[in-house]
Amino acid sequence: MNYKDYYKILGVSPTATTDEIKSAYRKLAVKYHPDKTRGDKAANAKFLEINDANQVLSDPEKRKKYDRFGADMKRYEEAGAQQGGFDWSKYAASGTAGRRGMHEEESESKFAEDNDLDLFELLFGRRSGRAGRRAASQGEDLSAETTISLEEAYHGATRLILLGSQKIKVAIPPGITGDQVLRIAGKGMEGIRGGPKGDLYLTVRIAPHPRFHRKGNDLHCDLFVDLYTALLGGKALVKTLKGAVKVDIPKETPNHKILRLRGLGMPLAKGKNAFGDMFVTVHVQLPEHLTAQETELFGKLAALRR
Repeated sequence: MNYKDYYKILGVSPTATTDEIKSAYRKLAVKYHPDKTRGDKAANAKFLEINDANQVLSDPEKRKKYDRFGADMKRYEEAGAQQGGFDWSKYAASGTAGRRGMHEEESESKFAEDNDLDLFELLFGRRSGRAGRRAASQGEDLSAETTISLEEAYHGATRLILLGSQKIKVAIPPGITGDQVLRIAGKGMEGIRGGPKGDLYLTVRIAPHPRFHRKGNDLHCDLFVDLYTALLGGKALVKTLKGAVKVDIPKETPNHKILRLRGLGMPLAKGKNAFGDMFVTVHVQLPEHLTAQETELFGKLAALRR
């Protein structure tokens, strides 16, 4: 009998949580992935083994059956097949032997005839009789992260993601938001027994910007103007992600006034030539180190306002 300790294969305890099993599997799958261990037959065999273990232990129903079956399997090996130590009758009704109502003696005779038959395949329905084949299944999904600048989020960018020995070039669209997840189909783990590859899920982070603060598709920034421009009006140069633009400062602009620049925010990911807005907060800077003449003139102005 070929009893496989799936918990030992994944390096987890029998009380491991689903997340712990998933984490252990992913680490081992990356380590023994065929793309990384090309030509290493032992590593490829290990890769298939950990995939088998994951398929059973990650499925609550299969894991429950495995836990119960594994305990009986140990007692059967200790008692010996010919002594009838293994109670197969309670599994006969599952349909894995191909017939209902099979007696215990017939079941044990079945195993005596074909002792290399994988009991787990019978139990979990991976074969239909002795000549059946394992079903193909999709490979495990992979996840990765990358960080881009706000400028790259505005214009779009590309990133080269390294997964083991595999290099994946990913196009990041303009207008992407922070923590957005991109799905790259077919770039995950190899499929099992000829099944399709899994997918890659890439989480895109956006680094903080020293000048702009993003809110949705809008951008916010500060603009510092001198007192005279704020009082008399004029123009000021504002740097945007699209380039520098001249902005009209209305006469008598108060401190902290917010100017709205339409269409100078972030591009909308799903809209052609559609952009958010930019909101510019005006900060009036007071003159410093006044000359005697400037102090006199400001005194005259103050007197006129009284």
